Amino acid sequence: MKTPNHTDLGATLEQSRSGLRDSHRRSLMRLLFSITGAALLVFSCLQVLNGYWWVAAGELVASAFLFFGVWRLQVTDFLQQWIYAYLVLLFSFFLIIMVLPEASVSAFVWVLMIPVLAYLLLGKHEGMILSLPFMLVGAFIYYRHLGDMGDAKVLIDLLNLLLCAVLMLTFMHVYEQRREESEQRLVDMAQTDALTGLANRSSFQSTLNRTIAECERSGTEFALVLMDIDHFKLVNDTLGHEAGDRVLQSIGQRLSERLRVTDSVGRLGGEEFGLIIRDVKSAVAFELVDELRQRIADRQLSYGEARIRVTASFGIAQWPEHGRSAEALFRMADRGLYTGKRAGRNCVARADGARLTPARGISAGRTG
Repeated sequence: MKTPNHTDLGATLEQSRSGLRDSHRRSLMRLLFSITGAALLVFSCLQVLNGYWWVAAGELVASAFLFFGVWRLQVTDFLQQWIYAYLVLLFSFFLIIMVLPEASVSAFVWVLMIPVLAYLLLGKHEGMILSLPFMLVGAFIYYRHLGDMGDAKVLIDLLNLLLCAVLMLTFMHVYEQRREESEQRLVDMAQTDALTGLANRSSFQSTLNRTIAECERSGTEFALVLMDIDHFKLVNDTLGHEAGDRVLQSIGQRLSERLRVTDSVGRLGGEEFGLIIRDVKSAVAFELVDELRQRIADRQLSYGEARIRVTASFGIAQWPEHGRSAEALFRMADRGLYTGKRAGRNCVARADGARLTPARGISAGRTG
């Protein structure tokens, strides 16, 4: 059985703070640093011509820092801190150029860039928390810059900026919220088996890898179980594929009902299912899985006038007894499943030959 390494989409989504993955945010930040650094060099020269030497010096220092950041962002482990530092300093710079005695009215348009950059790089919650205070301060500075509010033209200018700022902030917030919801739905679809609603093979593999890493740290044990419905092809051949689908859905529901919230179950393909049972010793895992086997064997499913009753075979691999990697555990559990099928099906077996059947109880020794 092949067990390729799949990207854990759920974990990736949780770790992502915005619509961009860290690799994309890193590339975007390097581009922003380059553009901002080059722009500050130009503005520094212009500020010298305007006589603002202290502003020119500050822009020159900032430009040098940004070009250093273009290189540093390739290797830093503190990407989030770099983003925050960049945005806070950039937004503060926007406010500084607004309060200059001879500030241009066009300088206030930078207020509208604040939510765009904050939401893009930080996501919905952190983006709003960072951008809102700067936008309020920018609006207040613009209000003071305009002067007499008794003039209708001045009041129109103020309302134009306020309306644009509110619309921009609202648009970015709603867009980011809808994007998060859409991305979550796509991830759910990519990780869920459409027929049973269980985790699919890729998601189950990611959960197994995560479980191994957690148990390596904690020193606890778990069992990997592979389950195969006995003679499932006969159901499809005699009653049709819709009946087979009903059986698969019923099996998935039974497995989900019995397992604890810390356990995991997934459909690996066809009539094969996988289970991860956390914090159990080998003997306890045998008992739990045999209870599942018995529940499946005792339940019958009504399909029209037919009554369908199926059994299942189980193969168990115990971590770390049978291996410390996902590949080793899958191989051993698959070997146990094969042992159980050769022993007559409707039983629980391990690769070392130990098996639990309804007739014989626990026995030892390899079969066949």
